[in-house]
Amino acid sequence: MANSAENGFTRRPGARPLVRGVGSQASADGAGVRIQRVAGFDSPDFSPFLMLDEIRSENADDYIAGFPPHPHRGIETLTYMLNGEFEHRDHLGNRGAVSSGGAQWMRAGRGIIHSEMPGQAPGGMHGFQLWINMAAANKMDRPTWRDIQAAEIPELALDDVGSQIRLIAGQWQVGGGTQSAPLIEAAAEAAVADVRLAPGAEVLLPLPAEHSVLVFVYRGALATERGVIQRGNLLLYGAGESLQLRARNEEEGAGLLCLHGLPLREPVAHYGPFVMNSREEIEQALRDYNNGTLTD
Repeated sequence: MANSAENGFTRRPGARPLVRGVGSQASADGAGVRIQRVAGFDSPDFSPFLMLDEIRSENADDYIAGFPPHPHRGIETLTYMLNGEFEHRDHLGNRGAVSSGGAQWMRAGRGIIHSEMPGQAPGGMHGFQLWINMAAANKMDRPTWRDIQAAEIPELALDDVGSQIRLIAGQWQVGGGTQSAPLIEAAAEAAVADVRLAPGAEVLLPLPAEHSVLVFVYRGALATERGVIQRGNLLLYGAGESLQLRARNEEEGAGLLCLHGLPLREPVAHYGPFVMNSREEIEQALRDYNNGTLTD
C-alpha cells in the first residue's frame, strides 16, 4: 500500500506513511461548551500531544458560557482561533484576548487557575485547543502565559497556486530554510502550523525524523494512500523524513492543523485538568487544589 496510487496520491520516497486516523468525538466541557475531541492520553503515538479540541459553531448557545475558572497542573495549552474571540484571565493577574487568526499559550507548570471566555463575532466560533504534555522534570515549573496576535504569526507561501502555511509554534522547514514561529518555548519542541492547501495542491514538508507527526483535517479533504480523509479526523504518521500532503481537487481544498514534537516516553497519569506521571502525583494535585495550595 505504501507506494500505491490511490485517489491521485502516490507516496514519495522518504515521506512518512499514514499509520492510522482517529475521528473526533462530540463532547462538552467547561460550562457546557460543545466540542469535537480527539484524546490521546494513553497513546504513545500522540506524545508530546495529549488532546485536541475543536470548537465549531455558528450558534452562540453552543459556546458562549465558556470555561469559567478552573485549575491545571503538568501541561501546556495552546488555543488557536480561526474565527471568534477568547479572553484569558488567571490567578497571576494575566488578562488578554485574541481574535481570528491569533493564539494563546499557557504553561500550567506546578499550578494555575484560569478562565477562558468566548466573545461573539460574525460567523460564530471556530478554533482549537491543544494539550501538550510536559516532561516530568519540568511539570512543577513556574506557570506562565502569553497572547500571540494574528499579526505576529508568519504566513508563508507553499506554492504558486495559493497554498499557505501559518507558523504558530516551533520551527518549520519552508522555502529551503528554517522558519521560526513566534512561540518557540513550547514543551517537547512542540510545533504547530495551520496549512491551507489549494484544490489539488501537494506539498512536502521536511520534519525532524525523531518527532511524532499528527495532522487534523478541519476543512475539505486529503487524498492519502489509505483513501480520502474528510474533515474532523486526526491523522498519525509513521517514521520518515518529510510530511506529504495532497488536497482533493475540490473547490475548498484543505485546511490542516499540522503538529510535530519530541515524544516524551514517560508514564502519563491523567485526571480531569491534571496530567502527571503517577497516580500519587495526581492525588497530590487534588489535595493541593482542595486545600488552596495548588498555585503556591
